[in-house]
Amino acid sequence: MSTGTPLDEDVAQTTPSPRRSFRRVTKRGGRPPRSSRIKAQQRRALALQIAGGIIVAVGAAMLASSALGVTGPIAITVVAYLGFVAAIALSEFVRSARTVDEIDLTDEGVPAVAKVDEPPVILRAVPDDAPDVPIRRRKVTGADVAEVVVAAVAAAAFAELLRIFLHMQSLVGFAIWWYVAFVAVYFLLARDRSDVETALDRLVTLLVVSTGLLVCAVLMWMIAFIVIKGARFFSWTFFTEDLSKTGPLTPGGGAKHAIIGTLEQVGIATIVVVPIGILTAVYLHEVRGRLATVVRFIVDAMSGLPSIVAGLLVFTVLVQQHGFSGLAGSVALVILMLPTMTRASEEILRTVPNSLREGALALGAPQWRLVQRVVLPTAIAGLMTAMLLAIARAIGETAPMLLTAFGADSTNVNPTRGPQSDLPLFVWKLIRQPNQTDIARAFTGALVLVLLVFILFVSARLVTRHATKKLGRAR
Repeated sequence: MSTGTPLDEDVAQTTPSPRRSFRRVTKRGGRPPRSSRIKAQQRRALALQIAGGIIVAVGAAMLASSALGVTGPIAITVVAYLGFVAAIALSEFVRSARTVDEIDLTDEGVPAVAKVDEPPVILRAVPDDAPDVPIRRRKVTGADVAEVVVAAVAAAAFAELLRIFLHMQSLVGFAIWWYVAFVAVYFLLARDRSDVETALDRLVTLLVVSTGLLVCAVLMWMIAFIVIKGARFFSWTFFTEDLSKTGPLTPGGGAKHAIIGTLEQVGIATIVVVPIGILTAVYLHEVRGRLATVVRFIVDAMSGLPSIVAGLLVFTVLVQQHGFSGLAGSVALVILMLPTMTRASEEILRTVPNSLREGALALGAPQWRLVQRVVLPTAIAGLMTAMLLAIARAIGETAPMLLTAFGADSTNVNPTRGPQSDLPLFVWKLIRQPNQTDIARAFTGALVLVLLVFILFVSARLVTRHATKKLGRAR
């Protein structure tokens, strides 16, 4: 004997088609949804379509007139008409792609079917013992691509209108206005296809993705610019010769002395900084002695120390007594690298689970053995990253090197005696020269510096991966 309500019986007797999505429409105020709501949505969508079509048509006509040189009124009218039709067609395609069937289940009779422009909400009964399955992101459909294309074209038309009316000559201004219009039009199209929450979610996704693409584009542009400018003197002789016998306009010459100085100065600083920084991080996070607060305060204060101040300090203490040398430059780099290494290492040690420490202590291991055999091996990958951050902080410094290493055109392999050059000083000295030969050498030096950082990064990653695999096999 059935105990369900008439509404449940109607739902049970209605078997939806596998190609059709159904939504349950609940009562609002005791009344079913009125047809005026659907008509209002249709009028709003039609108004947005017409407005977008007009903007695209005017922008297409102006683009054809300014970029393609179309001057005839008939040709401009045809271009505007084609732009208007294309915008309306793409908008209709976007709207129709998500149209679903809405069935009013509040009536006791035959369900009424109405077309709406909202995404389907499918209700599924999930048992209590069902396993947790992550929600997969929906795939990008043709409607999504068409939506982006319509927004981009409409934004280009709007930016072209502003460029003509405001007499803008800057490409950056045109790009900014295009991006603002693109975001606005995209939000309106997404709002027309779905609800406000979905539109806001897609808007935030658009902002995040576009920001990431912008950062990657700027980085790629910088690397490409350096590669193109520095490819002129990039040869084997650039690594085997110095500037001791090379004039401003003499072909040849290289950065052998600067490369050797960079490797020695940064290498000495790294050898000093890495153990001190790791031990300080262990004291701050593992030991937590009485002076931990004071030490952390000093490290934080040193993090904001200007590089020129570190150079002045070393100049006053060492250079005035012993003269310029690569070792004095290394001391300045130590002052700059130590706060970065310490703070980054401390944050990495925070990521080690406390359960590992508790297990080692429960087995009777002393604290020094715990740090040596458990904490540091677990955090080896993060510590290598901290070392890379410290090296990146100091390898491009120029101001402290002017006051400590001073620079030289000849090769000096002894970092403890005499002035010594490095790649930042090499680039700074040559880029200020009034001839294109030295400027090209400076860009080649910058390219070598970028390649050196890349090689260090890859090498550290390979060492970290090998250590991680070895640790996994040992466990």
